[in-house]
Amino acid sequence: MANLSGKKSLNTVTLVFKLPYYTQWGQSLLIAGSEPALGSWNVKQGLSLSPVHQGNELIWSGRVSVATGFTCQYNYYVVDDNKNVLRSESGEKRKLVLPEGVQDGDVVEIRDWWQDASEALFLRSAFKNVIFNGSENAKRELKTTPLNKSLEPEDIVVQFIVSCPRLGAGSTVVVTGSNPQLGRWQTQDGLKLNYVGDSIWKANCLLRKSEFPIKYPCANEYSLTSNLHESPWRGAGVAVPIFSIRSNEDLGVGEFLDLKLLVDWAVNSGFHLVQLLPINDTSVHGMWWDSYPYSSLSVFALHPLYLRVQALSDAIPGDIKDEISQAKKQLDKKDVDYEASLASKLSIARKIFKLEKDKVLNSSSFKQFLSENEEWLKPYAAFCFLRDFFETSDHSQWGRFSQFSKEKLDKLVSEGTLHHDVICFHYYIQYHLYMQLSEAAAYARKKKVILKGDLPIGVDRNSVDTWVYPTLFRMNTATGAPPDYFDKNGQNWGFPTYNWEEMSKDNYGWWRARLTQMAKYFTAYRIDHILGFFRIWELPDHAATGLVGKFRPSIALSQEELLSEGLWDFDRMSRPYILQETLEEKFGSFWTVIAANFLNEYKKQHYEFKEDCNTEKKIIAKLKNSSEKSLWLEKEDSIRRGLFDLLQNIVLIRDPEDSTKFYPRFNQEDTSSFNDLDEHSKNILRRLYYDYYFARQENLWRQNALKTLPVLLNSSDMLACGEDLGLIPACVHPKYIIQVMQELGLIGLRIQRMPSEPNLEFGIPSQYSYMTMHTYLGCIWQTKNGLEKLFSLMFNFVSYFFQVCAPSCHDCSTLRAWWEEDGGRRSRFYQTVIGSDDEPPSRCTPEVANFIVKQHFDAPSMWAIFPLQDLLALKDKYTTRPAKEETINDPTNPKHYWRFRLHVTLDSLLDDKDIQATIKELVTSSGRSFPGKVDGAEESGEKLAKVQLNGKP
Repeated sequence: MANLSGKKSLNTVTLVFKLPYYTQWGQSLLIAGSEPALGSWNVKQGLSLSPVHQGNELIWSGRVSVATGFTCQYNYYVVDDNKNVLRSESGEKRKLVLPEGVQDGDVVEIRDWWQDASEALFLRSAFKNVIFNGSENAKRELKTTPLNKSLEPEDIVVQFIVSCPRLGAGSTVVVTGSNPQLGRWQTQDGLKLNYVGDSIWKANCLLRKSEFPIKYPCANEYSLTSNLHESPWRGAGVAVPIFSIRSNEDLGVGEFLDLKLLVDWAVNSGFHLVQLLPINDTSVHGMWWDSYPYSSLSVFALHPLYLRVQALSDAIPGDIKDEISQAKKQLDKKDVDYEASLASKLSIARKIFKLEKDKVLNSSSFKQFLSENEEWLKPYAAFCFLRDFFETSDHSQWGRFSQFSKEKLDKLVSEGTLHHDVICFHYYIQYHLYMQLSEAAAYARKKKVILKGDLPIGVDRNSVDTWVYPTLFRMNTATGAPPDYFDKNGQNWGFPTYNWEEMSKDNYGWWRARLTQMAKYFTAYRIDHILGFFRIWELPDHAATGLVGKFRPSIALSQEELLSEGLWDFDRMSRPYILQETLEEKFGSFWTVIAANFLNEYKKQHYEFKEDCNTEKKIIAKLKNSSEKSLWLEKEDSIRRGLFDLLQNIVLIRDPEDSTKFYPRFNQEDTSSFNDLDEHSKNILRRLYYDYYFARQENLWRQNALKTLPVLLNSSDMLACGEDLGLIPACVHPKYIIQVMQELGLIGLRIQRMPSEPNLEFGIPSQYSYMTMHTYLGCIWQTKNGLEKLFSLMFNFVSYFFQVCAPSCHDCSTLRAWWEEDGGRRSRFYQTVIGSDDEPPSRCTPEVANFIVKQHFDAPSMWAIFPLQDLLALKDKYTTRPAKEETINDPTNPKHYWRFRLHVTLDSLLDDKDIQATIKELVTSSGRSFPGKVDGAEESGEKLAKVQLNGKP
């Protein structure tokens, strides 16, 4: 605290902060906080800390003078030499309030531990506002226990602070210990703590110097024990795409208001969570390709497909009601007819809009909606108008409107235009979608059911977002995935990759806005392809498959590095290696036709692709459009695959933006280009391949995730799940990914058929973990002029890495289909998991389904989430449909039609009390929480939690 006019105007104390933390070379720690003494949240003006080794720990410390009544919020940051933030603490900001009795001249020592987001997991809206219903954790300000005597030099005041998010405000927290003041381990005689808000309990205790110093207990020596901690909170959920829902009211596809029926069924079955696929508008192509829910036209707009037209007005004329009834009959098909359902809904909605547009558009609720959402809504409406006018979403074909500008937008949406009603119609549709989804979301919260959304990793290259924010995307690239469990040739999703450098300039404002929008409806969300936030598999935009790509960001192999290793023929290794013998082997006698049409012989028996077919997309176009196509019409698919194999027959990929950088081609040893090299070159390339994929990127990818993911997680109060942890390609070490997910409080996924353990064919749910837990303690010490007067503030921080377990997911076959796919695998599962040497049934009977489902309910994992199809397999009545028809997605098919629809309505499922009772019994017998259960934070009345401090003095 600075002196003014040379006079001491305030009583001051010295704060000494200490934090054990290991940094890398060139990194240091500092504190930034809400008060000027800590930089007023300006990190570059924060309090720098210095490191000191104490035993096996590296302790960072720093001191600052403040007023005796000082209070603040603060956090720790890892910075480089220029004080650029490399990493920051997650979760809620720390709060510092000096205890009573601190006087002028005192020195107060604050001992903290690095805080990650998982510590506040139970304070996320999914728990706080839904499962625990919000009311339990209402703020209540109480003073800590006052002292009843003056302090003497031998006195020590200990202030206990305990954070227990799962306990309600009416709970009683008791600290017990060996001291008489702590009840000598007897709960009834322990120190009772008072609730002070934000799930924090505090109390003061007067001890003597002879009982100190206090040695901090280790994680296994410190426990919070009560009924809820002896049996950690566990819940269950159901997953189903909204388009797959069938009800008595829908028009051929599930609708937002159907979620209320699904919530009712979930509650009756004991589920606390309903998980959906993405629900954003995907109307890019105007055909069934748009059924792919991960290719967003807009990351903000909701899909008109999920609109209930009957709810648009209370005064729908009879002729329109008749049209709705007729549409219900025509669209009541086995699968979703994407185009017909969307066209029918929009046609009916336009007729209702014409009748009531003035009433709705002039209403206060619509005006408020428009005002709160105009930043994305107006560009979206203008985009939809231009898409329909030019008959394409490819905005590069829109003439003067190809380049977005605010001035052009204002003219497009202005009231004086002839097309203003078209613009307003898109406003109108989004307004009603918002109203209907909000109604369903509020209903779910009231029923203590979490609605879990899905955050796609990409956007369509012909989308509102790429039109309005082109600099945020690398439009000459495509996003995909390297070879994995689903596809040995990798995947090409077609999305442009992100320009993270540009996004960082406004602190990732586009991402923050996305999450803020999602949080209007959801209290939890799945981060699609979370690995993409560490690194993305980037392909050139001319690629059609996903094999020949590279990771972005990544440290490439430099030309200098390769030369130093004795590799110099870069052209040989980075261009397709095509020999005549390869052509003869691959195409037989037809090779001459292939060579004549697609290749040039640049030296004897060595070939290269012609300019008009030297990329995958050019090959596809030439096969379809060439005047010679009659020669290969019946062989087009096999010829295309053969030509792709030739194009991919390389060892190194040359960076198109820097010709001196190279990347090892994935699975390079599968190529004849590699196998025809000399042994020295092979050995060098093997080593460099391993280094690129397994070693040199680890720190880079970890740092990249820690720059981007915290922005997402801190943009909303939703519970985040990174659910492709179990799908990490073999080339990627999971260690650092697990560490980052733990640091950020993310929830990971375990799927039984895709175990993360090496050499294990099937996961063992009973051996899954609930969490990886670290317990942290911190304190504030104070001494004055050498006297042993001590104030100790003790904090409890527990770091969690929670898990979700599931028998299947939307990207793989259902439980029934998986069981029937492979007889040998079925027998191995029957023997090793079920423990029977009998011949397994050829179909997944309800008994088999019950065994597998029960395994997952009983698993220690925090969440068990089941595709609805897997739950319906518990009853023969619902297994009449061929199992293969219940698969939602085929990841190997980039043009898969996402059209699966339940063959039973939610209305009839609600009437089936038997299956609801069967599932509810599985929930209750597993000890999982369910809506209405009286346990943990849901219990009414007084609850007792005991804190035991049993570390050695």
